[in-house]
Amino acid sequence: MQSIRINLSALLRPVRFLVIAFTCALLLVTQAAPAFAASSMYSGSSSPTKGEAQLKGIEEKAYQAIEAPDPYGLEKQEAETQGKGLNAAQGDADVDKMYRPSNSQDAAPSVEQTIKKNLEKLQGK
Repeated sequence: MQSIRINLSALLRPVRFLVIAFTCALLLVTQAAPAFAASSMYSGSSSPTKGEAQLKGIEEKAYQAIEAPDPYGLEKQEAETQGKGLNAAQGDADVDKMYRPSNSQDAAPSVEQTIKKNLEKLQGK
């Protein structure tokens, strides 16, 4: 009986070590995976520092508008946004990704076409 208990304890020692090593490895991977994903997310064409530069420019414009002696009128706003894109803050950023009538009329069906198609489905045609 004594020899069986000693042999069983000797067999469980490596298993216990493997369980602890696996748990440590699992903790390391689960803690490192989000950091790795965040770092690889910015490896493409954009980086978080480019957005920060744009925000600093917007912040500077806001401070200038606040500190100006004359109020920020409509004429000044229109002159500033003329020809710069979508609006004063966004400019022409991502203008190619936006849906406009010039690039979406072919792909989008009209409401009338959608209703006719659905009615035909209901009638079984």
